[in-house]
Parts: sequence; C-alpha cells; structure tokens
Amino acid sequence: MALNVAVVGVTGVVGQEMLNCLEKRNFPLGEVKALASGRSAGKIIRFKGRDLAVAEATQKSFAGVDIALMAVEADQSREFSPAAAGAGAVVIDNSSAYRMDPDCPLVIPEVNPAAAARRPKGIIANPNCSTIIMNVPVWPLHRVNPVKRIIVSTYQAASGAGRPAMDELEATTRDWAAGRPVNPKVFPYQLAMNLFSHNSPIGDNGYNVEEMKMTGETRKIFSVPDLPVAATCVRVPVLRAHCESIALEFENPMRPEEASAILAKAPGVRLLDDRAANRSPQPLDAAGRDEVLVGRVREDISLPGRGLMLWAAGDQLLKGAALNAVQIAEILGEY
Repeated sequence: MALNVAVVGVTGVVGQEMLNCLEKRNFPLGEVKALASGRSAGKIIRFKGRDLAVAEATQKSFAGVDIALMAVEADQSREFSPAAAGAGAVVIDNSSAYRMDPDCPLVIPEVNPAAAARRPKGIIANPNCSTIIMNVPVWPLHRVNPVKRIIVSTYQAASGAGRPAMDELEATTRDWAAGRPVNPKVFPYQLAMNLFSHNSPIGDNGYNVEEMKMTGETRKIFSVPDLPVAATCVRVPVLRAHCESIALEFENPMRPEEASAILAKAPGVRLLDDRAANRSPQPLDAAGRDEVLVGRVREDISLPGRGLMLWAAGDQLLKGAALNAVQIAEILGEY
C-alpha cells in the first residue's frame, strides 16, 4: 500500500538523508510533501529523478499525510508534531522533544520494534544518534547475558550539529592549514585540529545534556529504569560518523570470542576486527554505511571474566538519524 509521507526540515542535512533513504530503500511511497521553514519555501530538490517543490511547514500542512518524518529542532517539533498526529499521521520525530515522554515510544528497530505499537499521542521518537550507535551492538549481547553497567566515551563528528557545523569544520581546517586566524561561529571552540567536551549545557551533576541523553534513553529503550550508564561525550574534528568506546559489565562471564560470534550475526552490525593488522572501524569506514561497525572486542582487564570493551563507529546522519527513522516507518505495518 502506498503511503503519503511528509518530510519536515527537508532542506537540512538529516532531512535530505531521509529522502535519500526513502528512495534507496524503495519505500512504498504515494505523495511526498517536502516541508521546511518559510525561507526555504519555493526551493526545488531532486527526488526519484523529478523536481520536488519545497513548501513552508505550517500546522495545516498534514492533511492526507500517513507518515510525518520530523527533521527539525525540538521547539519546531513541539509545534508541528501534535498537528501532524491530529491530522491522522504517524509522526516519527528525530528531535529530543518526545524521547522521554512516557506516552511516546523510543524505538531502535533492531532493539525494541514492538514498542512502536503503543503510541497514544501518534508520535514515535527517534533516539539520540550516540544512543543508537551504542545500543545496536550492545543489545544483542544484553539479550544473551544481561548488562549490569555501561561506561561509554563518544568521539562525535561535526555532522551531529548539522550542515553549518560541517561547513565550519571544512572552512576552519583550510584556515588553519593556510596560517589564517580560525574564528568558529557554529561551535564555541575551534574544532579543526582540536577536540572539546560536547557543546551541550552541563548540569548540576557535572554531566552535559548529551551524556544524560545516553543514560536516560538507554534505560527507556532497554526497559531497565535503573541501568547504570555513564557517558563522556566529546566533539572531534571528523566530518561525518561518530565513534564510541564502550565498556560493559555483564551479569555472567562472557568471553570476547563469544561476544564476537554474537555480533557477527546481529542485525544492523558489521564486525571489523583484525588484530593482526590492527584494523578496526574508522569514521571513514562508517560514513555512508547503514550498519554500525564494531571492533576491538576484548576483555576488560580491570574486570576479568565479566567485563568486555568494544569500539563502534556509525554514520550519525544515517543509522544515527535518518535511516533509523525510515526503518521505523517500514515496521509500522507490523505493529
């Protein structure tokens, strides 16, 4: 059955990737509405070999829409998502607006697809990109041997802050290489040839918003409300694709070989772990790929027997955002 789909924020980097995913995966499309802010109205974008005119998103834009993919900031989602749901669409929201709302499921299709069935507000939340990239490989291990604790450090690309941040990294890298002054505007600090703590506010507990997202969202997705999760999130001078160092404590013993065998068969995961060649996932490997790449599977020698460490890389714009949203749309008929 053909479905009418609206992409809100279609001119942004995530919105563009949503269109690319819809086309690449041959989603059963009827009408496609390309929606964005008023300043983008009238632009023409190419989709499936034809021109698609961008219209201004308003609360009245969703008549006849079956699925609304939101690729906008949280405040804009709060404006448009209830209107879309009220018009009869199922909303899949990539912002943080509804992730922790108890009446909005938070879904990674490889982890908790059945959660999509309960959506009293008509809104399904897409998790944070770092949360998705971590939990696609952690979940299949957790199903076999419950995880008691997660400590994660992220190495987050400029793509997480959108196209302006990616453009700034390219421009400031050229400035640095030419010996010109580097004057960041999107980020609070120079990212070229540098790294810094994630540029989200730090709370009273010393953790920034991005770090607390990973904690709260993982607990909700896993349905383990007291799961210990501690994150350190860092911006690195990489254009696209996030990496993560993940330390896991298990309830029962688990050997690296056992974990690798599980991961090799896990949906959405590709194992890339060649110790002899010292070859493990890099951002360049993950960019443009649907899977989360995993390597450096090894024992945590500070917790022998029940601790493992992993290294993961995933495309923040694809599996961390647009692809996950489109995958949710694909499973709606099943739940």
